[in-house]
Amino acid sequence: MLIKRTSILTGKVHEREIPCTEDQLIKWKSGLLIQHAMPELSPEDREFLISGITPEEWQREFGKE
Repeated sequence: MLIKRTSILTGKVHEREIPCTEDQLIKWKSGLLIQHAMPELSPEDREFLISGITPEEWQREFGKE
């Protein structure tokens, strides 16, 4: 599913293909923890849904872990 989010770091709008269903999004938006609503997502995909931050922005801002 193509998801559009605004990054909380830069204010830029990004689109990212996220392997989730509408039902999973509804469950998450209704209060289910994202890791329970969409357990198959990568940490990068979960972060994008939550904050709009892309992996590239994360790397520039916070460097390597």
